[in-house]
Amino acid sequence: MSDSPKPAQATPLNPRRRGIIIGASDGMGAALARKLAKEGFTLALLARRKDKLNELCAEINSSANETRALSYVHDVINYDEIPTLLNKIIADLGGLDLVVFMAGVNFPPGLTSYNFEGDRKMIEVNLIGAMAWLTPVSEMFQNAKAGQIVGISSVAGDRGRIGNPGYNTSKAALSTYLEALRNRLTRHGVNVLTVKPGFVKTEMLKAAQGATPFAVTPEKVADDIYKAMLKRKQLIYTASIWRWIMLLIQHIPSVIFRRMSF
Repeated sequence: MSDSPKPAQATPLNPRRRGIIIGASDGMGAALARKLAKEGFTLALLARRKDKLNELCAEINSSANETRALSYVHDVINYDEIPTLLNKIIADLGGLDLVVFMAGVNFPPGLTSYNFEGDRKMIEVNLIGAMAWLTPVSEMFQNAKAGQIVGISSVAGDRGRIGNPGYNTSKAALSTYLEALRNRLTRHGVNVLTVKPGFVKTEMLKAAQGATPFAVTPEKVADDIYKAMLKRKQLIYTASIWRWIMLLIQHIPSVIFRRMSF
């Protein structure tokens, strides 16, 4: 749990946006945490690595000269602890306006192997972890008729490819889940943003098979997410060129697509 001093509470004269980033210790999550803190958010940062979380919070709080980031050690597959942890975070932050689900794992089996254990872990983290967090958040935001949810899916979920069926499935299912939440929550004043990155220069990129064109930095992804949040967009690709690439890939006939090697 967080060892940092509690942040200043929001007041009518000093409103503060408060958010949770799940999967915040490095990569895109850390970049988004820095971006949102710079833009005035007070954040609860969650990840498994206590050392990385504490370093990131210390960096953010030092730069802001106040407590803008609190750390909470958490593994998203510990589903039973989520309701209690969510309530604690809301109490610590003094409210909640935004939840970002960034957590994800990738265990590619290779083109000639199969690995159920890796597939199971990807479903547990990438999909069920998101559902375990976003279900209570959605209910809370719906009742409040306010709030914003951001879910990090992937271009990998737009088509079933031969290299990593489990990862494709986890991200396709997450995109569908986020769309369903959006269709439920939009009428209640809650925005749900689905983010579909292509290749991002993080540790996970090392698991990618083959070429990695149009790879962008985590900071670029964070900037794109923040701009989309401000405009209350529903779906973005980052880098934006992936929207057109995936539009093409989605329309390749199956009889041709199944013969391709990516």
